[in-house]
Amino acid sequence: MPTFDYANPYPSHRIPVFARNVVATSQPLAAQAGLRMLAHGGNAVDAAIAAAAAMTVVEPVSNGLGSDAFCILWDGAQLHGLNASGRAPAAWTPQHFKGRYGDGANAPPKRGIDSVTVPGAVSSWAALSERFGKLPFADLLAPAIEIAERGYAVTPVVQQKWAAATPELGREPGFADAFLPRGRPPEVGERFVFASAARGLRAIAESKGRAFYGGEIAQALERFSAQHGGALKASDFAAYRPEWVEPIAKNYRGHTLHQIPPNGQGIAALMALGMLERFDIAGLPRDGVAATHLQIEAMKLAFADTYHYVAEPGAMALTAADLLSDAYLAERARLIDPTRAQDFGAGNPVKGGTIYLTAADERGMMVSFIQSNYMGFGSGCVEPNFGISLQNRGHAFNLDPASANVVAPGKRPFHTIIPGFLTKSGAPVMSFGVMGANMQPQGHVQTLVRMLDYQQNPQTACDAPRWRFNAGLEINVEAGMDAETVQGLAALGHRMEVINDSYQDFGAGQFIWRLGDPSTDGYLAASDARRDGLAAGF
Repeated sequence: MPTFDYANPYPSHRIPVFARNVVATSQPLAAQAGLRMLAHGGNAVDAAIAAAAAMTVVEPVSNGLGSDAFCILWDGAQLHGLNASGRAPAAWTPQHFKGRYGDGANAPPKRGIDSVTVPGAVSSWAALSERFGKLPFADLLAPAIEIAERGYAVTPVVQQKWAAATPELGREPGFADAFLPRGRPPEVGERFVFASAARGLRAIAESKGRAFYGGEIAQALERFSAQHGGALKASDFAAYRPEWVEPIAKNYRGHTLHQIPPNGQGIAALMALGMLERFDIAGLPRDGVAATHLQIEAMKLAFADTYHYVAEPGAMALTAADLLSDAYLAERARLIDPTRAQDFGAGNPVKGGTIYLTAADERGMMVSFIQSNYMGFGSGCVEPNFGISLQNRGHAFNLDPASANVVAPGKRPFHTIIPGFLTKSGAPVMSFGVMGANMQPQGHVQTLVRMLDYQQNPQTACDAPRWRFNAGLEINVEAGMDAETVQGLAALGHRMEVINDSYQDFGAGQFIWRLGDPSTDGYLAASDARRDGLAAGF
């Protein structure tokens, strides 16, 4: 293998991709797996499932067979939402964790088997295929199985995060056997074979997912959990079902942004845009201090309410409609001071680590799909027989009985992953998403402002430098942001830190914009250079 230097010191710009059938993912082999389905007569749902399955193999730092997932899709006539986030095992209560980790524990652990809820991603593949797919389910997983068995050359961004996660996760059960085959992380360009995941994928393919929730994989996961002190049971898997949901929405600049309703954080993007609708963003200089400051402050206000109120819908003290009320968002927008940064608390409305991919076909179907293990390799636990790399979504629960997000048997935790979908006058415009923890709604807002206020095309909006709100007055910005803008934001009171690592800090997106009649005009697709991705079509 040549000893190339994979660090590129030169600016590298991607160009938009134009095609009638298109897939955009954060790893080229997964995009090609989706294109294979379209070339064989499948539709955008088939392509998305094939790409998602391949992503569990080629970007294991971000997702795996033990992931959760969400989807918004346009079937050619209307939007559908799917929530396939995991539920807590039947044994999980605050007392369960306090008994294990002490009365001072305020959340389930960050890593290990006690951070794992029932994974939902495989159920999303099966549900989407059954309701909307054209090709046999087993065909959709064939590319992923082939890649896992034959191996693939590890790409640069994935390798960077693989190496970074190893010191923390190397001792978690199954991690080293699965992901350190030579006793270390793979090098860039080095072949990685994931034979156990190929067995898992084959069992899932042959059973249309039933092996995962009621068969041999569920039994293996119960044994694995018990062996390492966990509470997951096969009965927890058997009880699990994904949920079809009605997306929530908010208008912005003549368009409508759609998100999956809580327990996800997509509502934060809707709230921020609902506030920004009240300002003339387009009348301010693009990339300037004033426009950037308004976006940051709106995002802070949205997060203050999201973190305080959002949980499993049945546990929330109010509804998504309460938080999205025009009157409430106008009241919140009035708190924004154009001359200074502020640290906001939650309001009082009146009661009344991740991969993202998107696919579209020439018949008009568009799919916005996201799946994640959370925090880079998730729990770090990998069931060895079937290569099930398990998420750590349980860590997002709270152990405070007064919290809406308190852990309880069968409950879903607050969730960070959010697929986005844009319409105009009821017609589809764009399927899109931006990966990266709490950067996701921030990425949705920043890229949409660029497209709808400043008419930047999706690839340019994707490439532009980003900011990220953390907490209080703390803001991170990418090194490529204009120095005068950074200085101007600091003068307003924002506590600024410039960082170069964009993988998680500033998110990474995929975008498909419909140009007109899909059968003749097709789509414009974009893929974020912050990961190893590819937008490809024909």
